[in-house]
Amino acid sequence: MSILEFLQKFHPVLLQGTLVTCAQFLLAALIAVLVAHVAGLGKVSRNPLVRGASVTYIEVFRGTSLLVQLYWIFFVLPLFGITLPNFTAGYISVGLNIGAYGAEIVRGAIESVPRGQWEAGTALSMPQGVRMRRIILPQALAIMLPPWGNLLIELLKATALVSLISVADLMFQTRQINASTYLSAQAFGTALIIYYVLARFLITPTMRWAERLVARRLGRA
Repeated sequence: MSILEFLQKFHPVLLQGTLVTCAQFLLAALIAVLVAHVAGLGKVSRNPLVRGASVTYIEVFRGTSLLVQLYWIFFVLPLFGITLPNFTAGYISVGLNIGAYGAEIVRGAIESVPRGQWEAGTALSMPQGVRMRRIILPQALAIMLPPWGNLLIELLKATALVSLISVADLMFQTRQINASTYLSAQAFGTALIIYYVLARFLITPTMRWAERLVARRLGRA
């Protein structure tokens, strides 16, 4: 079967899977960005309890396999009375895992802001929260955006693992097609191209646009 015949026959299923993958990506990215900022700020906190909780989260989720975390959230949490649908368990697992890596990006960006900017806020008698929000974080955002672009591409690729808990994403649909037709080259080749298109023509341009926008706001353009 040619690739055109393959697409004509299976494009509705592949499109449905791609939409599920996009939904998983967007929801996981939202969780990752939120927990990364919370944990990143927590790691530079002077409060030892907040800092300890942030370090524990980062080390646990960076130091263990995403696949194991996925299975824990979907299969083990029900033993403790917490049952999540497979779709929800998928994006939460991916978001928490990538968020741990993102937390280190946030922490590094905050600590990369020149000390003079911190001292300027102190000289203006700004409370710590106001200084962080109005002076430090806007400059840290410009530093952290490029590595976040790479991390979001990794997040997109990580969503393929949710197929292992029967989330009907692109990889799940591709595996189903392959199992019923044995057209491995066409099935996985098409999936490869779709993942590449999503990363190259959606995520990368969006992050570059965000970098230019932040640079203009900071007067660096």
